[in-house]
Amino acid sequence: MEKLFAALSLLFLWSCNTQQLPKGATAVTDFEQEKYLGKWYEIARLDFTFEKDMDNTMAEYSLNKDQSIKVINSGYNYKKEKWSQVEGKAKFVGEPSVAELKVSFFGPFYAPYNVIALEGDYQYALVAGKNTEYLWILSREKTIPNDVKERFLEQAKDLGYNINDLVWPTHERPRPDKID
Repeated sequence: MEKLFAALSLLFLWSCNTQQLPKGATAVTDFEQEKYLGKWYEIARLDFTFEKDMDNTMAEYSLNKDQSIKVINSGYNYKKEKWSQVEGKAKFVGEPSVAELKVSFFGPFYAPYNVIALEGDYQYALVAGKNTEYLWILSREKTIPNDVKERFLEQAKDLGYNINDLVWPTHERPRPDKID
């Protein structure tokens, strides 16, 4: 039983640390990290445990001294009626010119973070996880032009995402200066 547990644990750790893309997806090449850093508003997402019941969601990316990327995700949980944020870090899987990263909020466990489309000189981004259960549409502003939104939705649909399951958070609540 101990050997089975050890083998399953190793398989789990391997799967958490293996970079993957959904079938047919490719990460942006000629990626410029400096242009991607800064504040991004979450326009749409496929919901999952850590963002459930969240609105006013956003991410801020900055460079750490060790050249990894500091990630601060924040939002307002409208059921708990409170703001929250979590800090993590992201690292490139390979060359920094390819937008395949891995991000961690929980110690040694990393999840894929792949920028698969950019528009408007780094104003809008389509981000995929390792499979068609993870997808985000991001914008530098609280809204996104309809033509960009439609292109991102079409690309996601072509990759096998169920775009009808997307959650569209609002950004109407005033953000506090500091979030605990």
